[in-house]
Amino acid sequence: MKTSLRFLFFVMCFLLFQSFAAQAQQRTITAEDLWQMERVGNLTASPDGRLIAFSKTRFDISTDQSYTSIFLMNSDGSNQREFTRHGTDSAPVFSPDGRYLAFTSRRAGGPAQLYVIPVSGGEAKQITDLPVAVSAPQWFPDGQRLAFSATVHPDYNGDWDRHRELVSERSNSLVTAKVTENRTYRFWDRWLTDGHYPRLFATTLDGEVTDLMPESRRFFAMQGAPSFDISPDGRTIAVSANNEPPPYNYLNYDIILINTDGSGERANITEDNPANDLNPVFSPDGRFLMYGMQTRTDFYADNVRLVRYDLQRGSREVLTEDIDKSFSNWQWSRDGRTIFFHAQHLGKTSLFSIPSRGGSVTQILHNGTNGAPVLLGDNRIVFTHTNFSAPAEIFSIRTNGRDLQQLTRINAERVAELNLGRVENVTYTGANGADVQMFIVYPPDFDPSQKYPLMMMIHGGPHGIFGDEFHYRWNAHLFAAPGYVTVLPNFHGSTSFGQAFAESIHGAHSDLPFRDIMKATDFMIERGYIDENRLAAAGGSYGGYMVSWIAGHTDRFAALINHAGVYNIMGQFASDITEHRIAAYSGSPWDGLESMQRWNPALHAANFSTPMLIIHGELDYRVPVTQGLEVYGVYKGMGLDARLVYFPNENHWILRPNNSIFWYQEVHNWLERWLGN
Repeated sequence: MKTSLRFLFFVMCFLLFQSFAAQAQQRTITAEDLWQMERVGNLTASPDGRLIAFSKTRFDISTDQSYTSIFLMNSDGSNQREFTRHGTDSAPVFSPDGRYLAFTSRRAGGPAQLYVIPVSGGEAKQITDLPVAVSAPQWFPDGQRLAFSATVHPDYNGDWDRHRELVSERSNSLVTAKVTENRTYRFWDRWLTDGHYPRLFATTLDGEVTDLMPESRRFFAMQGAPSFDISPDGRTIAVSANNEPPPYNYLNYDIILINTDGSGERANITEDNPANDLNPVFSPDGRFLMYGMQTRTDFYADNVRLVRYDLQRGSREVLTEDIDKSFSNWQWSRDGRTIFFHAQHLGKTSLFSIPSRGGSVTQILHNGTNGAPVLLGDNRIVFTHTNFSAPAEIFSIRTNGRDLQQLTRINAERVAELNLGRVENVTYTGANGADVQMFIVYPPDFDPSQKYPLMMMIHGGPHGIFGDEFHYRWNAHLFAAPGYVTVLPNFHGSTSFGQAFAESIHGAHSDLPFRDIMKATDFMIERGYIDENRLAAAGGSYGGYMVSWIAGHTDRFAALINHAGVYNIMGQFASDITEHRIAAYSGSPWDGLESMQRWNPALHAANFSTPMLIIHGELDYRVPVTQGLEVYGVYKGMGLDARLVYFPNENHWILRPNNSIFWYQEVHNWLERWLGN
């Protein structure tokens, strides 16, 4: 007995020593670490469920370049190997018989083209050779053709040589003016005045391309991959595309059924719904189409309901009207009886299922942020998973929520080198006595007996969340690393807590969130380890709007950071999207001006005193760059401490590695200047 106790004591001491030794070898996370992480995406599985394909992207900080390759592995995670090595390969998709993999690549130079390669190995065959980039390939069920998306000149009529001439004429013109009469005339970081529109095409394996949407001038896939699916018989494509004609007072996405014979015949099956209809997916037997439906045209975060459309009868049934979740990325089970999907839920993005005829929702996994679910055979799902302390990796789980398995550990060694602080999920009492969820990310080696500065992070949207994920642009551990307790409240207006909570800030954009943020600050100070003289707040987009609002309504913060923030809401009518703003602001410059101006940070500049770091990109059309320049000009005009960081080649986000590293450097320097560490 004594020997056993001595042995147990020895083992415990040894493990404790190992833990201390490992921790001593760890170091604090840096911005460079974020760009040395490899990022997985484009997850797909072979029809028999035996193989998984995915893309992996790495970055070269010395050149600001990225390199993407396609990887294959067995469904249990074994035999992981780099399958393509040209650095521009992505969007893999298996053929129906599982023998081939189609993908897009820029390996021939010029825009991305479509390639096909045997899964058994060998050389890839280039399928298309077009003057435009192709994207989002999908196989037809017979394996003889592929569908893809490409954006073409408005006068394209099937003659690719003429298309080349039209593009050349425009690029060589000495006239640089952009002219429009449309309400929506630019989006995110690009102008729409050149009239180019996306279309769907089909190609044989010999490269014979057919335009499936001749003369179409519809927007779809404004950001990200287009949303379309091919019927099991290969005769029809369902695509989510804008049906609102110029001047595009708003974009209304409908479900369009397109004949795949090249005739151009198409039918709109959701024309009666003035709001968006999204992500059509055919049932395995081809009888039904499952798609998402919103009902409001003035609220971009309106819940997405799941609709089952009977293609034989032309009837539809809303399956989830009474379920207070917003559905996303749904997939049919092979027998057509179940729908698998993910949805934001209580600050996380969880996996769920629901019977395809409607019924109660079953939670499969509620942990971290889960994305891109793909069926792996009959009873498993493969997906990406990330949380605050781990970059995205590939996992699988049984459809009943059991037997969770991690299949990749692409960044495990890099993460093991880092001393990351503890993460806590709390709920506090916010405005009007409501429960407000908040994440707390502690600095490394946190000691509750000491006093720490507080870093208040404010998310954008405002109808979004600070989710449990390893964020590359606003990484909470990197904010906490210098020694700051970092908090991320999901205040009123945040999604994942029900439709009413998200809608609660309409017409008073800063009222409830401001009170939630102040109560979160009080909540943290009451814990006893926060130095109330060293408080900072940082936010981007709407979060930047709240930073300017905070500047005009309290002086309790020692430093503020405003990234791409709205300052003067009058100026947001220069944004790329304006149709939702009247409802959000409870007014407009031409109707309800007094109500709108009540929540305008620019009208409270007389109260500014807190030092502010202001960051903005020239190519930001969502929050035009003048917003940042205006608040900076006001600060300097008042003789206050302010610093401007301007990126001429970035949009609403800072996406280039060296610019991102510089961004974090400026943020840390500003915090150290006013808070210390």
